[in-house]
Amino acid sequence: MRDILDRLERFTNLISKWLNWVAGIGLVGMLALIVADVIGIKLFKNPIPGAIETVAFLGVVITAFAIAYTHVVRGHIQVEFFVMRLPERIKAIIASFVFLLGIILFAVLAWRSYEYGMVLQRTGEVSMTQGIPFYPFVHAVAFSCIPVCLVLLVELIKSVLKAVKR
Repeated sequence: MRDILDRLERFTNLISKWLNWVAGIGLVGMLALIVADVIGIKLFKNPIPGAIETVAFLGVVITAFAIAYTHVVRGHIQVEFFVMRLPERIKAIIASFVFLLGIILFAVLAWRSYEYGMVLQRTGEVSMTQGIPFYPFVHAVAFSCIPVCLVLLVELIKSVLKAVKR
């Protein structure tokens, strides 16, 4: 069981790192676009058309694709004020419950985002100035929830093993 868990953890960490690289590339692209737009506005009195909506789309990519890796490196905020004084077994049980709720949340988010993306694809919804379709970005959010579910599943299994360990 431990070997399977280790392999699953390595796999989810690898996927999370790759998605984080995509988020990093999106962040660099966003920075370059904002700098170019500001230079275009200030020096040449000519902004880059559609820069604001492109930055918004890149923000979606950055946020969605960085969630799993942020969880892997424990970058999310955790409030442990009440839990920190409890026995280890109780902490593990509470953590298991929280991870289970997280899996349910991100699974529903993936499912509903996918469905919403399909609706946007069928209706042909696009951005106002550049005509960029919305659906690939909504599908990207749905896709990025899958590694988050896997990371949370690994954490859930670890917590359950810790809770039942004697």
